[in-house]
Amino acid sequence: MISLCPLMVGCVEEPADHGTQLKPTSEPDIWLRDDSALSNVNVVWESGATGEYYMPEIIGGGGGLFDADGDGSLDLYIVQGGRLTPEGIQDDGPPNRFFLNNGMGVFNEVNCGAEDTGYGMGVAAGDIDNDGDVDLYVLNLGPNSMYLNDGKGAFTNVTASSGTGDPDWGSSGTFLDYDRDGDLDLYVTNYLMWSPQTALNCVSGNGMPDYCSPEHFMAPAIDRLYRNDGNGQFTDVTVESGIVTKPGTGLGVVAADFDQDGWIDVFVANDLMPDHLWHNRGDGTFEEIGLATGCAMDDTGRPKAGMGVDANDIDDDGDLDLIVCNLKSESDSLFRNDGDYFVDITTQSGLRNATRAWTRFGLGLVDFNNDGWLDLYEANGAVLRPSQPISGDPYAQQNMLLRGAPDIQFTPVSPRGGTLPLKPLTSRAAIFGDIDNDGRRDVVVVNRDGPVRVYRNTCSIAAQSITLDVRNRHGAPALGAIVTAQLGKRTITRPVKSGWSYMAANDPTVHVGMEDESVLKDVRVRWTNGTVTPYGDLKANRRHRLTQPEE
Repeated sequence: MISLCPLMVGCVEEPADHGTQLKPTSEPDIWLRDDSALSNVNVVWESGATGEYYMPEIIGGGGGLFDADGDGSLDLYIVQGGRLTPEGIQDDGPPNRFFLNNGMGVFNEVNCGAEDTGYGMGVAAGDIDNDGDVDLYVLNLGPNSMYLNDGKGAFTNVTASSGTGDPDWGSSGTFLDYDRDGDLDLYVTNYLMWSPQTALNCVSGNGMPDYCSPEHFMAPAIDRLYRNDGNGQFTDVTVESGIVTKPGTGLGVVAADFDQDGWIDVFVANDLMPDHLWHNRGDGTFEEIGLATGCAMDDTGRPKAGMGVDANDIDDDGDLDLIVCNLKSESDSLFRNDGDYFVDITTQSGLRNATRAWTRFGLGLVDFNNDGWLDLYEANGAVLRPSQPISGDPYAQQNMLLRGAPDIQFTPVSPRGGTLPLKPLTSRAAIFGDIDNDGRRDVVVVNRDGPVRVYRNTCSIAAQSITLDVRNRHGAPALGAIVTAQLGKRTITRPVKSGWSYMAANDPTVHVGMEDESVLKDVRVRWTNGTVTPYGDLKANRRHRLTQPEE
């Protein structure tokens, strides 16, 4: 193999040849195939519901795709729920589950030391000690847990020593270097101040017992920001950073530099409250500017039931746009970033009519068909009992896949969800990554009281793609870095991120669909310290590792 970047510092072309592994399905409209059985994943997120209708039972759960053992393939971690009683949380819930990938998308369950038994919600993944491997943070109803990776996929609980055991109702989390000191800090999104003792009795529209809306409680929670002190310990800076000033009902979170000032900001999707955009002032403090910049509510001035969230550049203008999914009767909210403010373009994009009939949770702007344009996948499931359920599970709904186009138009794929008809489930987290290293993005969906489904990308369009494995100088995924490149006549921008969707840690590599282009030109990485490294032109159908140069 001849590398196109032998003189570029930190650029390594790896041997994976995506093009030779593409096996188009015989059914041209089937984009995703349920390969749960073939992938050897047999796990259920257990809500523990017994008829008391405790709110956490309808909110979880999540998981993560990340390379735990450094072999170049994505491993799978799935949280578990448990059982709630009038006295509190069951002490000994089912343990979280961990699966090692054999490199071809087949998983084998192993004990890893991170078999957390809390009532699990979400997962964040990132290298907290700069040793080059990915560590785990598990968000629970109750104390969260931090697990340190030994580099071989074995984990040690360091919650107490790290000081990160937030006791509230955690939902989603993300690692970020908000102070640009070279190590990863932690943002924890909390949902409600809730306990079984404060639970309420609610009913559905037809008078049947049902789960409550958060507005019944009027008890938004305070998110947490932990600063990494670089010695294995974190300091809770929620108060001094200003995060304490705006409680919310946070469910989804994504961290990115939205205003291109070189400092990582944080967007939080709140349930039935205005969403929060925390602007990083660069001095250790944050200012909430969601209302001021137009991304806190939709274009009618109404807050929605924000759940999942993603950030990417949908219009090739160099800054990151936002999408938030919401409750049935509320469409998604697609916000175009115009620099100093956001514009709600949901109606123009076709998403208002396409999405409002369902309750969406996990979502991702991902190029599934490798045509160079970002598509949209959404994992759906109700939170309130409908008058006419579509299956034995009254909260079950079919998931959605919408095809993206150059004019920022999204069109539902048929059959619905891009799959052959399947029994609908109550879906929550959607976790994205290339589990079989074939150059196409796959999806793992966590379902409430239903089997986790592994959807293999079998899109018949055999277009080319490229994978950019962007690493910091310690050899870990460079969360917060920004990749720019020339794709044909377009200049594209893609962030390096793991924490997005809903309660999920996703594959942090940058995937670019190339369609007919054979070379991605003028690839550059802007690191979180503000420096930029050029990597030249990179060949398609390859996985390239781009490593940050030493200072």
